[in-house]
Amino acid sequence: MEMQSRIKAHFYHKKRYWTYFITTIIVLCIPFIKIDGNQIFLLSFDHKQLHLFGVAFDMQELYLMPFLLILLFLLIFFLTTLAGRVWCGWACPQTIFRVLYRDLLETKILKLRKRMENRQIEPDMSLGVNKFKKAIAFIVWVVLALIIAANFMWYFVPPSDFFAYIQNPLEHKYLYIFWLGIAIFLIADIIFIKENFCIYMCPYSRVQSVLYDNDTIMTVYDYKRGGVVFDPKGIKLWKKPEVPNAECTGCEACVKICPTHIDIRKGMQLECINCLECSDACTKVMAKLGKPSLISWTSPQAIEKQQKVRYMRFKTIAYLGALVIVLAGLLYMSSTKESMLLNINRSELYTIRENYRVENSYVFLFQNTNHNGYEFYFEIEGNEMIKIKRPSKPFYIKPGEKLKQVVVLYTDANLAKDSQKDTHIPLKIRAYALDSDEKIEIVRKSVFIYPPKDVMNKEK
Repeated sequence: MEMQSRIKAHFYHKKRYWTYFITTIIVLCIPFIKIDGNQIFLLSFDHKQLHLFGVAFDMQELYLMPFLLILLFLLIFFLTTLAGRVWCGWACPQTIFRVLYRDLLETKILKLRKRMENRQIEPDMSLGVNKFKKAIAFIVWVVLALIIAANFMWYFVPPSDFFAYIQNPLEHKYLYIFWLGIAIFLIADIIFIKENFCIYMCPYSRVQSVLYDNDTIMTVYDYKRGGVVFDPKGIKLWKKPEVPNAECTGCEACVKICPTHIDIRKGMQLECINCLECSDACTKVMAKLGKPSLISWTSPQAIEKQQKVRYMRFKTIAYLGALVIVLAGLLYMSSTKESMLLNINRSELYTIRENYRVENSYVFLFQNTNHNGYEFYFEIEGNEMIKIKRPSKPFYIKPGEKLKQVVVLYTDANLAKDSQKDTHIPLKIRAYALDSDEKIEIVRKSVFIYPPKDVMNKEK
């Protein structure tokens, strides 16, 4: 039993830190990974593009954003219903940065904190050596904060652009404002605000209580084995065991190590981030007695009824089904990406030329979203009486380039249908690439306006 308890303690500890390491590597590397020249994820306000899994979507194609937002919220709801604040304790940047600063930098490297097992005791800053260590920790974190802030910016400004822009600070002052602003926030948050951010400022803790149920996995103290420590009003009954057969030793190792300064034996609390530090601490103590930990990652229902956790239930199945549907919709919509974009705007009403020719002027804004440059042209579909006057020949558009074309359409036919009102003739315009091996085309609708019969008679 002792060996099993120790294995469990090491499992939580190693699993947590491996998760931190892998999460950090992934977040750092994603901005540098490209597929066909596009990033895995990038929301570029500069280029007005969204890169998703190597596919670039322009501003006109941001119909994917609602799918991404819905997917994000459904994922949060699903994870919270299933495993509570597992994100907070195992992958949240706030938690990772605090562990990096408090546990690694201050405790392991600089020895500013004497014992990692007691996070309720702050370093004695009256000592000169501790002030010096604190200054070193501050300087190191300032450098790390600048790197972290830059990494955050890379999800909005590609790294190649970022490093080019910072060489010209006067031309890109807003980049510096955001970069330094995020770094200053990280310094204030991690060094001064600390876990108070999780306790008082993070909105996620307020959402979790709505999504929890008795089957939600969380950090739970087994009061049946350890004994009830707090009454229903939250008043502490005892520090050392005063209950017959209570296994809790009253050592409060779980309280001392808690990063958010709570007593898990009190029951579910908004401040608990499911880091399971208290479980590891309890396991080490109980292992010496040959008993399993009193604190585990399970559900209140499982503790109450001494049964296995119910992972699959109506709420989790419903959220999982909704996630699958939205993800399928996102994949389908992203697969229908157009290789070219076209916006059509009318520039004026109409013009009557000699021989009663009627012309309409338009502004076509083309964009080649492909990786190759092509020659483009267009045609009027389904109406042979309306013809193209300008441009008279195809035009070349470079990869990713936008090109504005003034287009003039005309007709020599009499298309008036009313004596007093203009006649609006629907148009279907098909633009296409001439020299592409694949079929690159797009169809847009517009209108050709023809003057009333009375106006044309006056011209005659």
